[in-house]
Amino acid sequence: MTPRAAKIRVVLAALLVRANEIVSVDTLIDELWGEEPPRTATTTLQVYVSQLRKLLDEADAEYGRDALVTRAPGYELRLDPAQLDLTVFQELYERGQERMERREYEAASRLQRQALALWRGPLLSDTPHGPLLDGTAVRMTEVRTAALEQRIRADLHLGRQQALIGELQSVVAEFPLREEFFAHLMVALYRSGRQADALQVFARLRRGLVEELGIDPGLELQTLHRQILAGDPELLRPAGHGGTVEVSGADRARGPVPGAGPGTPDGPDAPAAHRSVVELPAADQLFTGREEELGALAALLAAPGGRVVVLGGQVGVGKTALATEAAHRAGERFPGGRVLLRMRPDAHEGREGMDGPAAVARIARLYGAEGALPGDARELRDLLRGLTGGRRLLVVLDSVDRADQVEPLAEALPEARFLVTCRRVPPGLDGRVLLLDVPAPRDARRLLVAARRGAGAPDEAEATEIAELCGQLPLALRAAARAEPCAAARFRGAPGRLAELDAVNPGFLDRLGTAYEDVDSTRQREFRLLGLLPEGPFGAESAAAVLGTDAAGARAAVAELVAAGLVREELPSAGRPAYYRLSEPLRLLAADRLAAHEPADSVRTATGRLCATYEEALREVAGQVDGAHSLEWLARQRPAFVTMVRQAARSGLWEQTVRLTDALTGLLETLAAWDDWESCHRLALDAAHRLGDLPAQARLLRSLGDRAWQRRELPAAGELYERALLAADIASDLLERSRALTGLADLRLDAGAVDGAAALLSPALDAAAQDPRARFEALRVMGLLAVECGRPATAEEHFGQCLSEAVVLGDARLESYARRRLAALRAPAPDCSEVRPGVWRLRPAA
Repeated sequence: MTPRAAKIRVVLAALLVRANEIVSVDTLIDELWGEEPPRTATTTLQVYVSQLRKLLDEADAEYGRDALVTRAPGYELRLDPAQLDLTVFQELYERGQERMERREYEAASRLQRQALALWRGPLLSDTPHGPLLDGTAVRMTEVRTAALEQRIRADLHLGRQQALIGELQSVVAEFPLREEFFAHLMVALYRSGRQADALQVFARLRRGLVEELGIDPGLELQTLHRQILAGDPELLRPAGHGGTVEVSGADRARGPVPGAGPGTPDGPDAPAAHRSVVELPAADQLFTGREEELGALAALLAAPGGRVVVLGGQVGVGKTALATEAAHRAGERFPGGRVLLRMRPDAHEGREGMDGPAAVARIARLYGAEGALPGDARELRDLLRGLTGGRRLLVVLDSVDRADQVEPLAEALPEARFLVTCRRVPPGLDGRVLLLDVPAPRDARRLLVAARRGAGAPDEAEATEIAELCGQLPLALRAAARAEPCAAARFRGAPGRLAELDAVNPGFLDRLGTAYEDVDSTRQREFRLLGLLPEGPFGAESAAAVLGTDAAGARAAVAELVAAGLVREELPSAGRPAYYRLSEPLRLLAADRLAAHEPADSVRTATGRLCATYEEALREVAGQVDGAHSLEWLARQRPAFVTMVRQAARSGLWEQTVRLTDALTGLLETLAAWDDWESCHRLALDAAHRLGDLPAQARLLRSLGDRAWQRRELPAAGELYERALLAADIASDLLERSRALTGLADLRLDAGAVDGAAALLSPALDAAAQDPRARFEALRVMGLLAVECGRPATAEEHFGQCLSEAVVLGDARLESYARRRLAALRAPAPDCSEVRPGVWRLRPAA
């Protein structure tokens, strides 16, 4: 059964390559439409799944339809593994690999032949590829090539060289850079009495490598060439059940010259230089996304002169996982082997650190060095250079701190490429740098779902919230995935979030804190103080406030923390300076360390400086909230401003609590941020009571009345305006008396009590005196009252005065409102439905 529609084939293929696993809706949407899915993507996918169920039902009336099940956050195709060629192939390949390692060549050849017989051409060749299918096709094609190489190797061990020549000539044409296939062809030709042809194969390969890549064949192939040139009789005898040079990991079955007899490069006396070592951690089954970064790493490693590539980034961002995945995918480009060494000590894993000479010694051992190694560093490097013979290796050095951990290896392995991971680029280390950021939100969700391994994965909304609470940091996401149940509610409480993550994944806090422990006490204190900052990006001015320095000093301090992997830098863009960010887990770590180690007076002082900085920023843009750029910036920053109000109140900074709230009021009203408006004003009102500040109480009560009026909570609005009026009268605050009276007049007019409204407006206008905003509000309600009473000329006069006051204020929002009111009055049917700027009274239909 093969669906005709390409999109349905994509869905089926994605479910098949992940058979008996949940494939998320996000993954399927990505596979179908890439980075630009249509708005109806989820609905369309549901249609495809429904159509696929019908096809499965037609193919198997008894079980077909039930095989495809919906399981949050996606779908699962349940199959007997024996029904899927891909699974059967993998099993046969692994069994053949085991037999090869035991030198049971007949069985190895048979199993690999059976595995290869399952292939009917390139994998998924008739199906469009997205990230999942593309990765699967690349990976399985590599395994297929390994199975072919292993089967040919086994056949050479069994003396079947004559039958292999024709096949190998086709294979080398298909894989013009795979030296192992050329070695097999040369051996097969030589054993068949065709010495000259074998030498021509080498000459053709060497010419191609020199012309295309500027390199010679590897040492093992050159050695084989010399043996054939010399007519070495030992090479004529198949090894039968003799030894082969063993390698490790995914390429264990590969050896340089298969089937050679004793005394030849692949016999038991083979020099260690002919090993092809793969010493990598197992491929991470949870790895997902990062295709752009993997492509960038591959390009950097392949670039001329790119001997050292440095992968940097903050703690927990996934550097090691990305480097490991890149190394697994790079097999064909590094026939000499791929090795990963962990350079940093890890008490949690009981691992000691490694310096440069120790790394040289470790790789020398991997490539066959035995007995006592030279004590002299130069002799040790020379030994390793001889063991590897100038072959192309990829060496991953994980968690490097110093350039001298890399330099001895770089000298010993001149043909190798080095992928170095580090939180900060070590001084003196020359290399091309790729800085790794947290994954995109979609990839973060996928990682969380994958880490659940199908055990009650959260739905998309829940996964999104958990990812946000974890700051999209892979270390935190993997920890959160271990929670039972894996629910956002477990992690919402900021103070206990890190403890919860450490409880479900012991050692999480230790790993998260490694970067903090590695810096000196000055940097530790600076990091702790940054924990006072609200969630989200911050600039040099905010950092300067908490650190008690100027902007230049703050930039220098934060640059050190960026280099240490504790802070991320968001590079400047057009019209926007550089910003910084603490990932959410690290921000919580900073706050936790702040509470434990910083004196309360120091924290309070730093909080006061930070509040002052936020208040100044608010007041700078107070008159520009109608500008699109300013409003967008303010809207993005609103959570940070609200957090600072709460922080000021918690710290007992009563005056700053009031001032910040006053500065924030216009923004909260413009954005209709009802909950924040109320919570900030309640905190500020409590602060004003503690200060005994009656004018502030009047101002805050009146603003809460405005909020209640706009929310149509009219009884509450009336009570708040009355309390505001009382506080204003006691304080002799004419301005707030005017605003409270105007609010009460609005309520009277709402209730149809025009006389009651009129009685309040005259004293409101008198109390406003020369304050343009208070006059604007009183004149606004007077204009609405005139419209309600059928006096359009009077209304026009009042709204004209409103316009004048708005111009004096320089407030484009109020000016626009006055102009709209004047235009409405000149319409055939004047109305007063827009009672305040952006607030309309909805009248019931007649």
